[in-house]
Amino acid sequence: MHSAPLLPGAAPVAPGPRNTADLFWSFTWLALQGFGGVVAVVQRELVEKKRWMTNEEFLEDWAVAQVMPGPNVVNLSIMIGDRHFGLRGAFAALAGMLSFPLVLALGAAMVYAQWASHPAMAGALRGMGAVAAGLIAGMGLKLVAALRTHPLGSRVCAAVAGVTFAAMVWLRLPLYWVLLLVGGTACLLTWRRIAP
Repeated sequence: MHSAPLLPGAAPVAPGPRNTADLFWSFTWLALQGFGGVVAVVQRELVEKKRWMTNEEFLEDWAVAQVMPGPNVVNLSIMIGDRHFGLRGAFAALAGMLSFPLVLALGAAMVYAQWASHPAMAGALRGMGAVAAGLIAGMGLKLVAALRTHPLGSRVCAAVAGVTFAAMVWLRLPLYWVLLLVGGTACLLTWRRIAP
């Protein structure tokens, strides 16, 4: 078992999950908490509560998870499971992310199919959309603090975030182009800054 190296100035973290069962139940709980949007709770659980990683490590792993194909948080769970227990850990974390939530999602889909045309259901879903947006924005604000120690500095990171926002919201570029162009540029700039 090995964990990611501690970054300079970062607070020490716990050694990680105790075993694969801990991984399974932790990711099950994470998936059930974030029913409808795990992204909003994943940072709080893994960094603040479990202390399996620092904010900086979370930011780096989350960036990799977003670039990989598939759901971001599932990718992250596989990466963390593999980091601590290899292939067994990856499968345990993946099973935790998918097993119980799949059962609940199937049940919710059956209920929704019965009530989808009801006006109260449509209103409730619109209200939950606003809540989900607030949760995601809150997580984003928490991660801004981790950018202060980024090798590019906070101004360049803010500029990259602004360009990313503009490309997605105003220019409506597809995600893969934003990742390729803006993400590739940010990776190159960071590499040049930290290269010996």
